[in-house]
Amino acid sequence: MRSHYCGDLRASHDGETVELCGWVHRRRDHGGVIFLDVRDRTGLVQVVFDPDTVDAFALADKVRGEYVLKITGRVRLRDEAVRNSRMATGDIEVLGKALTILNEAQTPPFELDEYSAAGEEVRLKYRYLDLRRPEALQRFQFRSRLTHAVRGFLEQEGFMDVETPVLTRATPEGARDYLVPSRTHAGSFFALPQSPQLFKQLLMVAGFDRYYQIAKCFRDEDLRADRQPEFTQIDLEASFVEEEDIMGVAERMARTLFRELLDVELPEFPRMTFAEAMRRYGSDKPDLRVPMELVDIADLMDGVEFKVFAGPAKDPKGRVVALKVPGGADLSRKEIDEYTKFVGIYGAKGLAYVKVNDLAAGAEGLQSPILKFLTEDAIKGILERTGAATGDLIFFGADKAKVVNEAIGALRVKVGHERGLAEGDWKPLWVVDFPMFEEEDGRYYALHHPFTMPKCDPEELKSNPEGALSRAYDMVLNGTELGGGSIRIHRPDMQQTVFEALGIDEQEAREKFGFLLDALKYGAPPHGGLAFGLDRMVMLMTGSDSIREVIAFPKTQTAACLMTNAPSPVDNQQLREVGISVRKDNN
Repeated sequence: MRSHYCGDLRASHDGETVELCGWVHRRRDHGGVIFLDVRDRTGLVQVVFDPDTVDAFALADKVRGEYVLKITGRVRLRDEAVRNSRMATGDIEVLGKALTILNEAQTPPFELDEYSAAGEEVRLKYRYLDLRRPEALQRFQFRSRLTHAVRGFLEQEGFMDVETPVLTRATPEGARDYLVPSRTHAGSFFALPQSPQLFKQLLMVAGFDRYYQIAKCFRDEDLRADRQPEFTQIDLEASFVEEEDIMGVAERMARTLFRELLDVELPEFPRMTFAEAMRRYGSDKPDLRVPMELVDIADLMDGVEFKVFAGPAKDPKGRVVALKVPGGADLSRKEIDEYTKFVGIYGAKGLAYVKVNDLAAGAEGLQSPILKFLTEDAIKGILERTGAATGDLIFFGADKAKVVNEAIGALRVKVGHERGLAEGDWKPLWVVDFPMFEEEDGRYYALHHPFTMPKCDPEELKSNPEGALSRAYDMVLNGTELGGGSIRIHRPDMQQTVFEALGIDEQEAREKFGFLLDALKYGAPPHGGLAFGLDRMVMLMTGSDSIREVIAFPKTQTAACLMTNAPSPVDNQQLREVGISVRKDNN
């Protein structure tokens, strides 16, 4: 129906007759001459209708925003004085000769070129209109280019694209499963995969050697800006590899994508252990653009009378830290109160601080409601250890280590960005040497998943599960975990030992993972892999605020689709077919 795309027309097309199709982005009537900005996925072009073309002009007079048109016209150069350098097609316009209205349109519920006034709920309800915005379209054009580049890179590296099942069985991988009732096996359920983890390991047992997949994954978990119930992974696995092999492929791929798509050369990827990341930044995905660090001061506080500090300082599971904010002494009481509310989200009971108004004046130059509770030696030690100078402010965190790390770690990032302290555009790193397990309520849970290889033999794991480290690694960029992976367990004895540490007895292991345990008995090779969060990567590379902006039809933070009203009830006939009855109460 068309000879050209709107956004492709240039001065080189001057004099050509073209046929265009698209939507009316904007309509203007200037003294009897009608101007239409017509839009398709490539961009905008200005089309002019004058009264000389009687029939086309009459139709142009009727069109409104978002009408769908077919236009025949002649490309001509604009006068020098009215050329538009902000438009790719700004040197030319199309003189309309014929016009067909392919479809009319109601007035949209929000302006498609000034959408910021519209709330996210209305934009998600009318997502098909929201996606017409040029900036939304550009995100998905970028995403398409990225997935194309990923496939090209991995194919060059010898990886083979293999699809794995979407209907599988429930396995413990850290989140709740989405369950699918089976009609043919009454009372039994499939589960949607949280990841292709077990299947890609089985492909290694099968001898496929190098696998990849752009895979859909499903997790029924609480949502936030970088989480969705269904998301996409760039999944890869390889045989006969060590950590350096997988990390090398992943790093080369990241560098290639940034170079080809953003013309950015990523800097060096430093290595940092999990323990160091938590100690210095309170996070296993630290944003290295923010130069501030957490400083341990428990040894300075265990003798003070201030129980808020002394209690956690003496608790083996407690932590007391200081966070210096350069130039932070100008923070107002209101701003400090807002930061206090912020850390409360993470369980912190308060936020103590000291303002260093004049370091040379000693204690007289400090301002804080907690100074009277601290000894001179403690104050001196805090100032020396944090390197505080006149004009700085020091925040404090004191509680269980988990609360301190999460609260002050998040505060560090928030304050750093709000006060313009972040340095550089892109700061990647690898975080390594994760603990195998985390302990909660007297039992162990896998920090990554139960198929991760520990850095010790089975006997050492049995004797000291709490101190065991894993052969896992995460790629972090600007405070976001881009991807994570590990060397996998390939021997049945080690897999059984890990299950035992997790409280999974032999019967339960056979019941849930019998197919994997059987496969490991038939010559499973050493193997490992990594999965990138494709949505997160696109979010970061396009500067989007949320992965909802880079998923075509995302869910809300309550895991609902406002456009289709999903999830929704189903009729009784469907429920009977799968042998399910629904209770009306919430008990």
